[in-house]
Order: sequence, then C-alpha cells, then structure tokens
Amino acid sequence: MSRAPGVVALLAAVVAVAGCQRGVSTGGGPFAAGPSGAGCPATLAKAKADAQRAEQADSAWNGPTTGPPAVSHRTVVYVAETMTNPGVAGVAKGVGEAAKVIGWSLRVIDGQGTPVGIQAAFGQAVALRPAGIVIGGFDPALTAQQVALAGAAHIPLIGWHAVAAPGPSSSPPLFSNITTNVGDVARISADWVIAESNGNAGVVVFSDDSIPFAKDKSDLIRNQLASCPGVKLLAYEDIPIPDASSRVPQEVSSLIARLQGRWTYSVAVNDLYFADAAPALRAAGRQGDGVPFNIGAGDGDPSAFQRINSGQFQAATVPEPLSAQGWQIVDEFNRAFSGAPASGYVAPVHVATAANSAGATAWNPVGYREGYRRIWGR
Repeated sequence: MSRAPGVVALLAAVVAVAGCQRGVSTGGGPFAAGPSGAGCPATLAKAKADAQRAEQADSAWNGPTTGPPAVSHRTVVYVAETMTNPGVAGVAKGVGEAAKVIGWSLRVIDGQGTPVGIQAAFGQAVALRPAGIVIGGFDPALTAQQVALAGAAHIPLIGWHAVAAPGPSSSPPLFSNITTNVGDVARISADWVIAESNGNAGVVVFSDDSIPFAKDKSDLIRNQLASCPGVKLLAYEDIPIPDASSRVPQEVSSLIARLQGRWTYSVAVNDLYFADAAPALRAAGRQGDGVPFNIGAGDGDPSAFQRINSGQFQAATVPEPLSAQGWQIVDEFNRAFSGAPASGYVAPVHVATAANSAGATAWNPVGYREGYRRIWGR
C-alpha cells in the first residue's frame, strides 16, 4: 500500500500526538457519515458481494512453492510488544512450532506493552547476538537505537504488524513485514458492517493510535464506512491495547449511556477490545447475540472465535492466519540466511462467523505446514 510522502508525514504527526495522549475518546468528527438511512445502493451491492466472497469457509494455501532448503542450527529471538496481545502471542506460538520443525531455537522476550519495556526487550535480544530478530507487533521507530545496533551486527529483522505494508522495508530496515494487506482488512471489515446492516448503522470504532499500523487501519475503516451515507460513525475510541482491560469497560458503559439504541455496530482493530467490552455490555442488559454487532479487524485469536461461536458479544472477525504467519516468518528468515530474496507472499483476507467457522478457534489456509515442509526438505 503506497502513500504520498505528505500523507505519510501527516499520519506520523498524528500518531506522535496520539501516542503522547495515551488514548482519547471522540465523536465522529470529520469521518462522520451523512444522515442515517440515506442509502448507498451501489456501495451496498459491492459490500455484500465482497463480504460473501470473504466468508467462504475453505481457502487453500497459495503461498510460495520454491525456496532454499533448511539452514540448520539457528537461534531466533521474538521481541513481543506484549504477550497479553493474543495476536502477538499466537504468532509467537506459530514461530515456535515452525522453528522446531526446521531445527532452530526460539527465545521470546516480552516487552510488557510499554516503550521502556519494549526497548529493554529489544536491547536484550540484540545482546544475545541471534541469527535473526522478530519485531512482534510494535513500531520499529520506538526502538530506533536497537534497530541500528541490530543492523550494525548484521542481524536481519522481520516484522509482524510492524509497518503498514507487507513485504520488505528499507525504512525501517526489515527483510520482510508479515501481515495481511491492511487496506483489504480495513475494507472488508467496514464492508461487513455495511452489508449486514443493509446500509443503515450507527458505528463505534475502537483503535490504538499509538501503533501506526493500527492507526492506519482505523483511518481506512472510517473512510470506508463513510462511503455509505446511511452508516454513521458515532464515536472513535482511541485506547492503547495495554490499557484495554482497565479502560474499555468504563468507556463502553459511557457509550451505552450516551448513545442508547443508536449504537448498533462496532469495529475494532483488535479482537481483544470485545473481550473487555463484554462485561459492560452484559451489565447493561445487552444480549450477547444482539446489538451492538461487533467485528474485529484482526487478529482472530482463539478467544475471539469462542465469543463468535457462542454468540457472546462478537459476531465476526477478520482473522490473521496467526500460525501460518509464524511459519512464514521462519521461512523468510531461512531465505535471509540463505541470501535469497523475501518470498513476497501475502495471505488473503477472510471473514469468520459462527456460520462458517464450524466451532474452530482459529483460521489458517489449508496446507501451509505441508507447503513449507516441502520447501525446507523437512
């Protein structure tokens, strides 16, 4: 996803301010849609078609089929933004599983969700002089000094949700960044709301503007929601993920009191917001399978699937294939260690609901383990 330099600079400035504020709650502002019920027939038709396509239950893995054979005896360090983020933890689990298959060692260092903690964790990772370091779910700009030290030590870096676009990055220097296309995830989550509401919804968006990846995603979500005049953005909740458990219940209670029955849908950049929203919604007498109908624009962790399958305050998620992405990280490192280029693979988007998940607690393309084993000769 490319951006003009001016747009990038503007986003960076907004992120810097938001990071200092540690989250804010706002109304619709400039992203608020037009009058509810005004209609958007062309947008609605496209949203329904796109949502139906994304809800197809089975998706075969379409990743790389060639690559270097396994390089033996390497150690990789996974620096996690916070292991309380289920997406970050899910990818770490996938990396560990793949590392065992390929014959490597993995160490996970938890940044505890604070700038100081993440910097310390990254510094510790560099000091270990591993073969490679994973930037797990945080902005590399936060650890610019440690990134520079890793570069000086010729330690390749691979990001997971580290920057907005998938693939290699020159600034920051990443051999590859692993993510679904943030534009596709944002669009399909907003399209699901438009389609399910038949173009008439009152929406609350939950985000963490301290993470540029999340901020970019939420901006795209809001813009897509605004493409249908009958969909109105009622509130935008900027709540840092590490603060979600303490902040979300209070904010949700306030939203219920303020918005009453106008709040019918929610979109969050991470499913965990709905885990923290559930107690407040339940206390207000809301039914788990009633309004607001909630969709997570990532990450599709097991608890999100459990809420969806049991009809408890989450209706859908746009899951990252967390385990498959962990395997991809190992494959990308193997390419880096072998002097090969990055694979360039980007996983497709999928919308998981109770109707298509069949009780599963994760979504991954079918056949990814076998595909990578064939490449590695394992």
